[in-house]
Amino acid sequence: MASTTRGFDIPSLDGVRALAVLLVFLAHAGLTLPGNFGVTVFFFLSGYLITTLLRVELERTGHLGLRDFYLRRAFRILPPMYAVLAAAVGLTLIGFIPGTVSAAAVAMQSLHLTNYLVIDSGWWDGIAPGTWIYWSLAVEEHFYLLFPLAYLGIRRIVPSARGQAGAIIGLCAVVLAWRLFLVLGLDVSKDRTYIASDTRIDSILFGCALAVYGNPALDPTSIAARRWKWVLVPLSAVVLAISFIVRDPRFQETLRYSLQGIALIPLFVVAVRYPTWAPIRLLNVRWVRFCGVLSYAIYLVHPTVIWTVQQRTTLHPIVQGVIALGTSLLLALGIHWLIERPFARLRRRLAKVHRSAAEGSPQAARPERTADGVLALLVTTSAEPAGASAPPQLT
Repeated sequence: MASTTRGFDIPSLDGVRALAVLLVFLAHAGLTLPGNFGVTVFFFLSGYLITTLLRVELERTGHLGLRDFYLRRAFRILPPMYAVLAAAVGLTLIGFIPGTVSAAAVAMQSLHLTNYLVIDSGWWDGIAPGTWIYWSLAVEEHFYLLFPLAYLGIRRIVPSARGQAGAIIGLCAVVLAWRLFLVLGLDVSKDRTYIASDTRIDSILFGCALAVYGNPALDPTSIAARRWKWVLVPLSAVVLAISFIVRDPRFQETLRYSLQGIALIPLFVVAVRYPTWAPIRLLNVRWVRFCGVLSYAIYLVHPTVIWTVQQRTTLHPIVQGVIALGTSLLLALGIHWLIERPFARLRRRLAKVHRSAAEGSPQAARPERTADGVLALLVTTSAEPAGASAPPQLT
């Protein structure tokens, strides 16, 4: 996810991405680290950033252009994703990457259903090695599809920002209750609660709640800086430590995600509001931020790279990890320059053309062109008659 728009820059977010992707990489490379927390950080960050951008657009213009929103998301997320998927599938089919691929699995991955594919068929059955990580992209794509209209609905029903944040936290509580029912009532597998959109969407929604109320990039705070830094941040660290230490499976697949989402709120507030504070300063160093810019591409390629290096070499694991990290960085640079940047330029040109056309059109104000209009249309319409061992689990 891009952390900036024209004239709108949120401090520290690229640095947060860099640390999150490093944590995920190291866990997949074999170190005993809470790698799934890195994924949770990505989820929280996505919810915070997307909702912040939606809120800014709504407050500046009074409406939300769905076409522009989905265009931005599609041009940002899909080209690198499909390029890496095609490369992984192709290299597996010719035998360079050990593994098997099925057309049905590739189709489900292409339709952003990797998480439910894995729940149904396992991590390896017909999936190009490493592309099982697309499960988290599926969760985010489902969020992007549904949240803009849901957010508009919440804003219409609940006028105050505090109430809107409360409504979103209420949705997080519903997701927690659903996880508790699945785990304690139905005794589902870990994968069912770990990667399904309906059981992990709250990790994104906690970020949405922060964007709506008490947003450190937009809103003032009545809490003193020293309280944020020396009371709430240490308290968050304690809560996170508990979430890592407690190993009971029922806790890990139910309360853990909720506690981590709550604990991330003060950490994000401090990272964004106080970027020059010594513990946060590293996040805003230029090279760290650039690694954050590359984080999406690194995230996409690194599992396949790690798997391939481990399968095709007999080197010491540390050497394998260094090779995989270097290769992932080089591939990410290539993706950034050859795919992400050109599509970003194309996206900006198309958005400019669309804005110019809309300004010159007598029908530019049609409600169907905005999310508000689509929501109203939906409401009106509804009223009318009518084989190998599993990959390393992140713990």
